Amino acid sequence: MTTYLMLLSPSANRVYRQATAVLSAAELAVTASFASDIVPARIGSADALRFTADEVDELVLAAQSAHLVSFEQRGELLAPLDVPSLAVFDDDLVTIPKYQGKTNEGFTRLLLHLTLSQVDRPGPLEVLDPLAGRGTTLLAAWQAGHHGFGVESDDKAFDALAGYLKTYLRTKRIKHSAQVSPVRREGRALGRRLDAQARLAEATHDQPARPGLPTLNMTVFTGDTRDSAALFGRKRFDAIVTDAPYGVVHGSSTKSEGREPAQRSSRRRDRSPAHLLAEAIPIWRGQLKPGGAIGIAWNTHTLPRAELVGMLADAGLQPQDAGPWLGFAHRVDAGINRDLVVATRAAEAERGLTWSP
Repeated sequence: MTTYLMLLSPSANRVYRQATAVLSAAELAVTASFASDIVPARIGSADALRFTADEVDELVLAAQSAHLVSFEQRGELLAPLDVPSLAVFDDDLVTIPKYQGKTNEGFTRLLLHLTLSQVDRPGPLEVLDPLAGRGTTLLAAWQAGHHGFGVESDDKAFDALAGYLKTYLRTKRIKHSAQVSPVRREGRALGRRLDAQARLAEATHDQPARPGLPTLNMTVFTGDTRDSAALFGRKRFDAIVTDAPYGVVHGSSTKSEGREPAQRSSRRRDRSPAHLLAEAIPIWRGQLKPGGAIGIAWNTHTLPRAELVGMLADAGLQPQDAGPWLGFAHRVDAGINRDLVVATRAAEAERGLTWSP
């Protein structure tokens, strides 16, 4: 067995930086079957992981959310491994937006990677965030080379995402299209939608062609997450990745009894995500392709892990709830202890069956 060291990318967020080594160790244990004896370590003053393996898969290492550079230990020497970059956009696609309440980009990449690791099909994959906010998850999906789809109830957050994306693609001189259009059904205005496409392989007047890179799509609707299936119709997704309301700075919203979107204008604030998730998870499950996976991050102070795992199981999903999957809980601040759970939809679930959310 050979010993390896993986240097971790530092986080600008002090609280998340303190948790990075432990979270990265659990991530590596979940996603890298070749690695054993995984422990946090240091290279000088920098955080790292030490692990042993007969041989390593450089592509798996490259996908780790906090990977910076990896080494093979040879006595007192460290020999760098040739680990490729899997990103199709620069890091600044995700890091430029700054606003109160933004989820740390490193954690978003972690949740996305863990969820996609349970989807056994080639990319680019189609990723839905049904609580999209200003689009951190969707931008992280784009950076990793996957399509992004979302639903967001806050018009200001929707406008911020649309404006930022248009500016970024134009500034980077990437061939693209991006437009916001009204959504109308039976003559009634129901909201808006953002449709964007980045044609990364195409040349511009001052940028050469980059063959081999994908054309990526993004569609985001304004609306209630519980209307996600109605908004996207028959479309199904490879993965659903979302950060549930923490119930501290921003509460979830409980809909009124009306069945039509137009009847849901009256809502009361609910500081616990429990009601929202109980109503939304069966709908999200219906939007998931067989063999797909759903990853949810949430505040355990407002919803016990066992209760959320039960919701996922009751919806016909298989939660990952043992071993290193239990190693992702960490403190964000006095009111937030964040955890994540990933659940899969069996590949054979729809054979001969029809799901009606």
